Amino acid sequence: MAYARKYLKELLDRGARLVFESGRPIARVARDLGIESETLRKHVRQTEADEGRRKDVLSSQEREEIKSLRREVAQLRCANEILKAASVFFAGELDPHRPK
Repeated sequence: MAYARKYLKELLDRGARLVFESGRPIARVARDLGIESETLRKHVRQTEADEGRRKDVLSSQEREEIKSLRREVAQLRCANEILKAASVFFAGELDPHRPK
């Protein structure tokens, strides 16, 4: 089974810059730099999104914001469940005739 290789960000940035400036195909630039072409293609797409050239891909900032909002929603849901349980508990304490 193949393993994922990590490339230096500087190398991927250089490859993306070469693709943009030279107009050469991504596969050729990747081969020249010794990078997997799919890795460079994904990095080029992300760079285009970050620079506002692509609207079909989320920028890195948007991805981080979504992650942060999802984390906040999970925390708020947990807090909401705790508050619901506490209100049921205290309602039972205040009204002893209420069925349990």
